[in-house]
Order: sequence, then structure tokens, then C-alpha cells
Amino acid sequence: MKFYKPLLTQWQCFSLINLLGGCVYFMTPLHAQFPEKPLRIIVASAPGGQPDINARMFATELNKQMGQTIIIDNRAGFSGVIGYEMLAKSAPDGYTLSYVAFSLATHPSLLKKVPYDVKRDLQMVILTHTTPNVLAVSQKLPIKSVTELIDYAKAHPAELSFGSSGRGSSSHISMELFKQMTQTQILHVPYKGIQQAVTDIIGGQLQLICDNAYPMMAHISAGRLRGLGLTGTRRIPLAPDLPTVAESGLPQYEITPWGGYAVPAGTPRKIVEKLNAEFNQVVALPAIRSRWVAVGIEPVGGSPEFFTQHVQKETQKWGGVIRDAGFKNE
Repeated sequence: MKFYKPLLTQWQCFSLINLLGGCVYFMTPLHAQFPEKPLRIIVASAPGGQPDINARMFATELNKQMGQTIIIDNRAGFSGVIGYEMLAKSAPDGYTLSYVAFSLATHPSLLKKVPYDVKRDLQMVILTHTTPNVLAVSQKLPIKSVTELIDYAKAHPAELSFGSSGRGSSSHISMELFKQMTQTQILHVPYKGIQQAVTDIIGGQLQLICDNAYPMMAHISAGRLRGLGLTGTRRIPLAPDLPTVAESGLPQYEITPWGGYAVPAGTPRKIVEKLNAEFNQVVALPAIRSRWVAVGIEPVGGSPEFFTQHVQKETQKWGGVIRDAGFKNE
């Protein structure tokens, strides 16, 4: 019988296996281990508002699911532009996200120069929710319905003023749509954050405000403001007796703000899919859904493509309102 000498010794085989294993390790995409360090979520508004509350709620659940610390980074200013620009300039590695909202769709029509391009610089991850605004007035005004507000505004042209969280925010565009549909003159006073506007309307410096249901209803329930109507298409469990603006005197009026998350363009597809899956799991949590519905928020979820299409449709829709208002780009 003829014996052949092995091509490799036992030690050589062992060395080759280790070498190949090392090669496989180094050839494994970095996103296979994602995330390996804390994530940062930029919130382009001041602490205390609904975007901040939602982001922190999500951060708590994401920490449980992903096993990583989630850092909330508030970057308020210029109706979200500062925060969105920071996201666009961040490394496309999935570790920096931003809560993005309604103003993302209004900036292109409203501002003369936007320091980022949504299609070129940002990648949508998920549309997490929609929520109506609440139109509210100062308790010092003798107004108890939308119809009464319209009549009062027409009888007192340019005497009323409303506060917002900045040009292009849902609190701004909600009132611009109202003005267009009622042909009234109401002065816009932009603030860096909606909480400052709320303080001034309670103090009597302003007369009107229209912002997210949850923070507004807290002031309405406490008697600090008087609620007139919801900007969405239906009533909500948080305020079952509060009619929609359309019900209360302005048929066809509707604006439904929304929120979601985005990452810088160029973020690897696998990481975008990973983040989308994690966020969809949070949206589906019974505890989250029940808490949201209780405060007037409608959970959504879905794919990155669905959110991208939503932003495009909203950009076109509200761009028309902005052009009709004759805003001068700034």
C-alpha cells in the first residue's frame, strides 16, 4: 500500500483556519455589528415640546431593544433648519439621526436658501406618527368657537396676533391656511420654541396659538387657554368634546402635522433597514400605542420609501399654500 505525504501539516492546517477566520472577520461589513456605541438623536426644537417628548419616549424603548445609550441633542432654532443642517453634515454611519417634522416639507418653498437638500442630503427612515394641532385663544378674548373667531378677526383686522415655533412650522402654516380660507388679517409672531409663545399668550401678549394637541390640551384643561378646534379630520380621545375646525365653522379646513426620523444620505442600506425595523418595533409596542392614542397621536410606521413619498407629497401640498400666501423668501 502506498502512503502519500499530507500537503499540509496539522499545525499548518490550524494556522490556515485561523487566517481564513480572520479574513472573514475583516470582510464582515461594519453594519453587521451595528450599533456598537451610543446613538445620538438630534431634536431640532426646544426641550418640552411634543418632538422632544416623543424622541425621549422613543429613546427609552430603543435603549431596551438595542442595548445602547440613546442621547437626545436639542438643537432649536430657525424652525428646525439648524438641527436638520447638523444632520445633513453628520457622518453617514447610522449613529446620528434626527427627529424630523412638518417644517422639513415647508422650508424649500419658504426660505430663499436652505443649507441642505432633502433629496440629496437626507435619507428618511420612518414616519412614526401624525397628530392634529389645536387652535386655541387667550381666555381674555370673548371667543368660544371658530365661527366667532372668524367674525371677530374680520371685525378687528390686523389687531389679532398668533405665536408659532418658527416660520414654516405646523403652528405657523396652520394659521396661514386659516387666514387664507377666512380672508382675515392676523399677525404672525415667530418664536424659537413653542413654550415661549404659550407663555406670552397666557400672559396676554398674544391672542392665538395653534400647536400639537398634547401640550395645548394641558393648558386648556388647566383653564389657561380656550380650545376652539382640532386641525385634523376627526376628534381624538384626549379631547372628545373638542370639535374639529371644519366642524366648528370652517368646512374643508385640514392640516395634520407628522413626525419621523431621518439619517444622513449615504448611510448604508443595511443600517437604514436595521433602524427602520427597530423603530417599527417601538411603534408597535402596546404601551407606546396606548400612550400615544391617549394624547392624540396616531401611530403610523412603515418603510423608508413610504416616508420619503409622504415628505414629497407634503412638500408639494404646503408649497402651494406658502406661494398663495405670498411669503417673501428669507
